[in-house]
Amino acid sequence: MRKNILKSIGAGLAGIVVGASLSFGTDFILENFGILPHGNLYVSTGLIWVVLIYRSAYNVLGFYLVARLAPNYPMRHALVLGVIGTLVSVVGAVATANMNLGPTWYAWTLAFLTMPAAWLGGKLNERSMKQ
Repeated sequence: MRKNILKSIGAGLAGIVVGASLSFGTDFILENFGILPHGNLYVSTGLIWVVLIYRSAYNVLGFYLVARLAPNYPMRHALVLGVIGTLVSVVGAVATANMNLGPTWYAWTLAFLTMPAAWLGGKLNERSMKQ
């Protein structure tokens, strides 16, 4: 039992590390090439959508990894981490609302997209396991 809990925690941490590393890494590259400004998202709406798309794709990949590494109930693992990620995103949206880092809708959209990304990551894992 304890071994499964540790594996579950490890799966969750692996998904978080992969999703966050890819997101922050891409941000870093885009900032250094001058595509994104450093420290804020006051850019065109189209560019913000590009950021939302790659972050959501990385989230799907992270949730897929969580489900893939889960010792049992892979979809449940992805969805539980999705709930945690949504809560963290909501807290982040509230905490940064007055920090002038970018449009408020960006942070709320990211929070809104977290659960669909978790479900999709879990579904992709299910499909890959059937093949």
